[in-house]
Amino acid sequence: MQRTTRIWLAVGIAVLLLAAGGVAIAITVFGGDAPPPAALSSPSATVTPSTGSDPADADGADGTWTVESTSGSLDDGTATFAGYRIEEELGNVGANTAVGRTQDVTGQRVIDGTTISELSIEVDMTTLVSDDHRRDDQLRDRGLETDTFPTATFSITEPIDLGSAPKRGERIDVDANGALTLHGVTQQVTVPIEAVWNGDAIEALASFDVALSDYGIDPPTGFFVLSIADHGTVGLHLRFAPA
Repeated sequence: MQRTTRIWLAVGIAVLLLAAGGVAIAITVFGGDAPPPAALSSPSATVTPSTGSDPADADGADGTWTVESTSGSLDDGTATFAGYRIEEELGNVGANTAVGRTQDVTGQRVIDGTTISELSIEVDMTTLVSDDHRRDDQLRDRGLETDTFPTATFSITEPIDLGSAPKRGERIDVDANGALTLHGVTQQVTVPIEAVWNGDAIEALASFDVALSDYGIDPPTGFFVLSIADHGTVGLHLRFAPA
């Protein structure tokens, strides 16, 4: 009797350990800490532009500025990137924030005195990366369907009034009215933008909510992903350099 009891006790402990290990694996693979949203860098007006001449010495910020790639980390929010954040419910884990980002962003803005007369951004959706390649693979033919809709774009439909000409180290908060094309559907949106002219670049940050149904996006669910929120957040962290 004692031997049988010891055997069942050992089996019970093994089952508990396996169950705990399974949850730990699920958390590691399908969940975990999401990278924080990006934030603007602290202004440093003493940095000399890499072009060798200071645009402020001539026409201030006037002219064309293009999105430049950076070598910063996607996880800490220092790199140029575009991406998404969305809440999901995972089997054996519970609530989780899914974050996908890509550094394949191009675009330009034209500053003319106290206005931004042009602003256009294009994102390569096929290179979005999250913390799990299986989620990324799913988005190729489900959800965002990046194989079918490989790019997303945003362009303003009216000039942005800055109020005053940009100055180095001075933060700007404005709203940009424009057209967002996502998943092959174009909608008019208002995007809040934070920006600062920091050294040789203008750093810009934007974050806004998107309802999936507005863009014909059917949230992909399955065995591990039990549910996905009906809206998510589009985020951009961009550095613009003089063209």
